[in-house]
Parts: sequence; C-alpha cells; structure tokens
Amino acid sequence: MSQNTPLTPLHFNAFVMNTTSHIHHGQWRRPDAEQTEFADVNTWVELAKLLEDAKFDAMFFADVVGHYGDADADYSVYVNEGLQIPSNDPTVLLGALAVVTKNIGLATTSNIFQSHPYQFARQISTLDHISNGRIAWNIVTGTQDNGSRNFGIPRLTEHAERYRWAEEYVDVTYKLWEGSWDDGAVSKDRANSQYSDPAKVHKIYHEGERYSVEGPHLPSPSPQRSPVIFQAGSSESGREFAARNAEAVFIIAGSPELAQLQIEDTRKRAVAHGRAPEDIKFFQGLSFVIGDSEEEAQRKLAKYEEYASVEGYLAHMALVDPDGRVYPADTPLKDLKTNTQRGFSEWVSKAITDREPVIADIAWQSHRNNRIVGTPEQIADELVRWQEAGVDGINVINWVIPGSFQEFADKVLPVLRERGLAQTDYAPGTLRQKLFGRDQLADTHPAARYRGAFAAQPARV
Repeated sequence: MSQNTPLTPLHFNAFVMNTTSHIHHGQWRRPDAEQTEFADVNTWVELAKLLEDAKFDAMFFADVVGHYGDADADYSVYVNEGLQIPSNDPTVLLGALAVVTKNIGLATTSNIFQSHPYQFARQISTLDHISNGRIAWNIVTGTQDNGSRNFGIPRLTEHAERYRWAEEYVDVTYKLWEGSWDDGAVSKDRANSQYSDPAKVHKIYHEGERYSVEGPHLPSPSPQRSPVIFQAGSSESGREFAARNAEAVFIIAGSPELAQLQIEDTRKRAVAHGRAPEDIKFFQGLSFVIGDSEEEAQRKLAKYEEYASVEGYLAHMALVDPDGRVYPADTPLKDLKTNTQRGFSEWVSKAITDREPVIADIAWQSHRNNRIVGTPEQIADELVRWQEAGVDGINVINWVIPGSFQEFADKVLPVLRERGLAQTDYAPGTLRQKLFGRDQLADTHPAARYRGAFAAQPARV
C-alpha cells in the first residue's frame, strides 16, 4: 500500500491495570517506572490527562480477582514480582478519572462472579452518568481457581459452562439497562409533581438458572444506556460469545495472518447471529520499542530485556491441569488439558510450525511476538499490515508508566496522523458515538430486544 493512499484512522486504547506488574514483568524495577505508585490516584489522573491530550480513544483497565497458578501451591512468586498483587479495583478508579477528563473512554474489567448483575448494572449506569457516556465493560469469565475460591466457588467453573453463565449474566444487565426504563420516563415535571412517569418504569422479573432479579433498575437511563461491550475471549466458546454480544474484541494474535483468521471467524459467527460484520471492532494488543533509528530501538530493546523477569512471564502464563496443578513449562501443548487460557494455547499452536510447541512458548510468544521494534515510520508500516488484516484498533501495552505512552504520543502518533492512521481530534458525544456513530447499542444486538419489552406486562403481586 502506498504511503499516499488515504487510510482509515485506527483506534488506540491504553492497556493498563491498577497494579505494579501487569504484562511486562520486571520492568517496574526501572528507575523511570512510576507504576509502582499505582495506589496513588494522581498516577492515573496524570496519565488520563496525558492520554486525552494525545487523543487516545480509551483507557482500558484489566483486572483479576485472585492470583494465578495452583491455588494450593506457594504463591510467593506473584507477591515477589508484584504480579497483579497488590492490585486495586479499576471500577472504583473510573469514577475519579471520569471527573478529570472529558473525551477519553474509560473501560473497566469485571468478572461475572465477582459482583451480582443487579449491583454491577447499577454501578455501570452511575459511572456512565458521571462520565457523560464514556464507559465500557470488558466481560471476563475468570481464569484462576484462587479467584473463584475468593467468592465461595471451590474450583473455576468449567470453560464452556462459564460462558453459559456469562450469557445469563449479561441478559440480566441488558434487561435492566435497555428495558427497565422507557425513553422519556424522566419528566422532571414540577407543575404536576412528577419526577418520572410510573407507566414508563418497569420491573424485569428475571427468573433464570442462576439469578432471580425483580427490578426495576434504580438508575434512570444513562447516555449510552448499556456500556460499550468489550470481550477478550479467543477460544471457541469465547469467539461464539463475542459474536453474540461484543462490540469490541481484544485479541493477542501472534501475527497479522493469525489475527485475520480470528477476525474473519468471529465476524462470520456474528452474521449468523443476525448482526452486521461492522458491529464488532477488533483491537490487537501490541507493545512498542521506539527509536529515532533502528540502532537506537535495538538498544532500548536490550535494556527492556535486561529488566525482563523470566519468572514473572512464566508465572503469569501458568496453566493448570484438571486437578488444579500447574503444568511443567516443557509440557507439549498437544498434551494440554486445561480450563484456562484456551485462546492463547490455540494461537501459539498455530504460530509455531517448525517444532512441537510447549507451555513455555506461550509466555515467550506473548512477550516477544506482540511487540514492534523500530522507528516511528517502521512502526507505522507494521500497523498498516495489522489494519489490512482487519484490525480496527490497537491496545497499546506499556513497559513503564507514563513513559511508554508519552513516547508513543510524542514520536509515533504524529507519523500516524500524517498517514491518516490516527485521529487528530475527538468526535463529539459518547464513547459509542465516537466508535460507531451512535449512542445506543445497534438494533441487531441481542440487548435491543428488551427495548419496550416490559411495558405491557402486568404487575405481579
């Protein structure tokens, strides 16, 4: 593709976590790494302002509810590494960031078993009101036995069953967000002493396998009603869930070619569910090593590698067998029988073709294959390759906070804007308006069936 050919701007999210060591383990030891101060709200306030000045589309917060690996084994490696422990709740943090920003989207991760859907739906509506419609939800189903035990579940629920659970969970939230309040229900009619019209506020009477929720939803409709729906599952069950529900899918494909396969497969599934291919945007996770020359970029890479923690990467990607025990790092992937990280193991198996891939390859593939090293111009060239594969945006993975994002803003984004690969300013309106040109979920989304669905039902006594 010629550099003079007009390109569609990519979307850019800052992929972060309210913790010290998120993805690139060991980097917190660098003297310029301020992620060690993650518990200080000012760390995030200043980063949010930096990202908004740079016209990033969103801050995307990952989260977990327990430590990785064998829940019964020694967990000191995670504590030593600061590997997502300690970590703080991102959903709470978004309230602070919403009032110091005006345009940037704010995405939180919340597990289906960590919060009852009625309570979670209320929190999200509140945040969407506070932010004037800039909230997104990354739906996850869990990857740790320890996380499950923290909520009274002895073992992580079986993989396919977790997605069945997720379907009911989102169904409850959709009913609350989309169906409990009609448009125009809030009248603020002082003359007739009516704040809201009772005829337009409805109980949902959800009765399901796991949840019984009467309603009504306590918050009135927020600017987006439902948050922008993110999802990161790349397994068979994950892709099927995304095809039905997601508006944005976070992928960690090992190459543009593998990304294209996943994107085409998920979009084909979406069409089968009555949705349009363009109803879903795909965000590839990438980190960047930026130099004014190739030589400088390679020197910077060597410095990052010097701080990299092998123990941290392996501990992060620890896979457990059906009994909850961690597989040895040299276990062939073909012998893997696991309830977690299905998507990662599937794409690593496809990426390594010259030998039998093993579990350790998952850690190193995620570390080394999802980075671009070079000058801003070379990085722009590589991003064109990802865009041609069907990627709509990039989740920018940092090495250090705030330096990685500041460098990307100062050096890479100007080159991308010259090529038409990055926005020059924010479009007005909600996050969904910025991404899709509409405030509400598409009519083809499964949540849309609840609009007006509860208006005619009789009251129960």
